[in-house]
Amino acid sequence: MLAVITFAACTNTNEKMSKCENDTWDKVFPLSEKVNHKKVSFQNQYGFTLVGDLYTPKTVESQKSKVESKYAAIAVSGPFGATKEQSSGLYAMKMAERGFVTLAFDPSFTGESSGEPRRTASPDINTEDFMAAVDYLSKLPEVDANRIGIIGICGWGGIALNAAAADTRIKATVASTMYDMTRVSGNDYFDSADTEEARHEARVALAAQRLADAAAMAGGVIDPLPDDVPQFVKDYHDYYKTPRGYHARSGNSNDGWRVIGTQAYANSRFLYYINEIRSAVLIMHGENAHSRYFGEAAYHYMVDGKAEGYKTVVAPNPCPENKELLIIPDASHCDLYDGGYTEPAGQGEPKNLIPWDKLAEFFEKNLK
Repeated sequence: MLAVITFAACTNTNEKMSKCENDTWDKVFPLSEKVNHKKVSFQNQYGFTLVGDLYTPKTVESQKSKVESKYAAIAVSGPFGATKEQSSGLYAMKMAERGFVTLAFDPSFTGESSGEPRRTASPDINTEDFMAAVDYLSKLPEVDANRIGIIGICGWGGIALNAAAADTRIKATVASTMYDMTRVSGNDYFDSADTEEARHEARVALAAQRLADAAAMAGGVIDPLPDDVPQFVKDYHDYYKTPRGYHARSGNSNDGWRVIGTQAYANSRFLYYINEIRSAVLIMHGENAHSRYFGEAAYHYMVDGKAEGYKTVVAPNPCPENKELLIIPDASHCDLYDGGYTEPAGQGEPKNLIPWDKLAEFFEKNLK
């Protein structure tokens, strides 16, 4: 069902943590001359150690001693199964260029962060990961703890909305090219298996898998690509399996995830309370993204209290004026990972489809 959405692999804890101590540059994008970078780690409330990259404007160092130089901050994660060396790190760096202290982090079970078994997930723990990132940023001396936002990319867009619904410290949220991972896990793509019978069959298969081989792995971005795959699968391949976005710790770039890795996701729903988010939210999608229906439904559910694909009708949002749906013309799902390219595998000219200045304006307005 989710052949192109996978979890990052890490061979063992000692190797993982030794890499955390190495602050060498290993991202899929070049380091900007406008920012400083360092590797950091922090714990979530479940005791897992999360590893991140902290990006700061170069002005932070020169003004650190000034009380009045507190900065707004942004935590970034995603896509689902990716690592901080990929899209989330780029988003964090671009926002740091524009004057924010930013943190791109690997979620629990993923990349350089701890959590066993590897390549799995938890709706509760992954939401906590975002809140733990807010904890970490709040304690930095250069950060104003009352001016913190988050960015969730792809599957972490839905997780970001869930975190914003739970944690009122989050003053502004961007969900970029978002998936609702609970919806796609429970209903399949485009809600093609949104029946009790289909879900029952899936539950029977997952229950049997737990007894047969709970550690079995599957998925990963298909390589080589069959001729008849959908365009969005080709787009994933173009990002994760080429120098454009490939990374050795990214499950999406490599050998997949546990077959039962999102069993809990399939039986949950992230967006139930998003109509009660009073803080600012921007949902950004590409016009041509296969995932666009996730973001549009989340926006209307959040603002209007109802949307296609959601059975529950809830009250409209008490603060609809600070909610926004932004559709990027001519952009696909993966174009909003890094801005997109005019040729496959990132070989052409950059399209620069991510409106970085618009994102900065959104956070400047709402992190006052």
